[in-house]
Amino acid sequence: MDRRQRIAIFTTASLPWMTGTAINPLFRAAYLAKGGDRKITLVIPWLSLKDQKLVYPDNAMFGSLWEQESYIGQWLERRIVFISDFGICFYPGKFAVDKRSIIPVGDILEIISNEEADIAVLEEPEHLTWFHHGKRWKTKFRLYVKREKNGRLLAFLLKYLNSWVVSIYCHKVIRLSAATQDYPRSIICNLHGVNPKFLEVGKKIFEQLQSRNRAFTKGAGIEIDLYGNREDSDRVKEAGNKLKLVVRVHPGHDHSDPLFHDTTDVVCTTTAEALAMGKIVICVNHPSNDFFKQFSNCRTYDDGNGFIEATQLNQVVAKELDKNQSTKFASISLNLQKNMEATPAYLHYVALGLETTRRAFGAIPRSLYPDEEQCKELGLFSLTGRVGSKKDN
Repeated sequence: MDRRQRIAIFTTASLPWMTGTAINPLFRAAYLAKGGDRKITLVIPWLSLKDQKLVYPDNAMFGSLWEQESYIGQWLERRIVFISDFGICFYPGKFAVDKRSIIPVGDILEIISNEEADIAVLEEPEHLTWFHHGKRWKTKFRLYVKREKNGRLLAFLLKYLNSWVVSIYCHKVIRLSAATQDYPRSIICNLHGVNPKFLEVGKKIFEQLQSRNRAFTKGAGIEIDLYGNREDSDRVKEAGNKLKLVVRVHPGHDHSDPLFHDTTDVVCTTTAEALAMGKIVICVNHPSNDFFKQFSNCRTYDDGNGFIEATQLNQVVAKELDKNQSTKFASISLNLQKNMEATPAYLHYVALGLETTRRAFGAIPRSLYPDEEQCKELGLFSLTGRVGSKKDN
């Protein structure tokens, strides 16, 4: 019997869509599976061809699950130096144009069998729970870990909606920084890390600087080179022109490309990679950058005139509560908490089972169950009002 810890990583994006929620979970799965002491499954969305055209760059199209899985595997092999054995499963998804996000369709919890449901790690959990209609995550999985992606709240109500669904479905909330929305039962932990190749680049640059006995010479300028040629490129150029800045937009490149080895201005999710490469990082004194302040090559500023502890998650997860060691008061409190969660969970389940209510919440029309095309592509039954693999019937 396989007694390894089983972890399912659910995310709302997949390659070739080059977003953090596609790339970070992929590397997370690879490194968690390294050594073989855990059984890892990466659960990603499958889009029908009409949505693939809207999302994937360079006219990348996949006619089968195997084609996309093979593409992902080859992309990963070029970026890691070890063999990582983890599985990939697909769930039906649809692209919400207004949200610029992929939303799950149907009860995606059935993708993972009950026997494999130890731990669930969710990227962008709001998108995975807003319109969820099925078994509760906290019932299905013995531990449900949630990573809150930094983003702007588009409405005041959304803050409370997020808190509501997260409290219903999450055992633990892991926030990447203090800049993200606060939730009950949350901790702040920078858990991404960087690919070892960035550390190798940093070592080489350090050796070169020592041999030349000087630091970076490019200085800090007001000319900006941006890399990435997706749908926002034109708007970035327009914004630069309005600010009378020199902004050059280039095609996207891998972050470890030699093109960037002498670059010192790096922001957002690439900050950790830049620090690992030995670059001087200039960033605003903001809660989102608290983690990076500990590094000697990080420079922070508070305003225009000022411009010129990482918490590791090392937690042993218990699969079951030890009732013999629990006091009567703790048991009563636990039951009370479960009962308090059960009512809003039931209301959410009922409300999201109705097409009119789903539309009012902003769901994609007719997204309660996969359509015939997705069922055929994924090998699912469709007319039974249930999403499940054929082998389960």
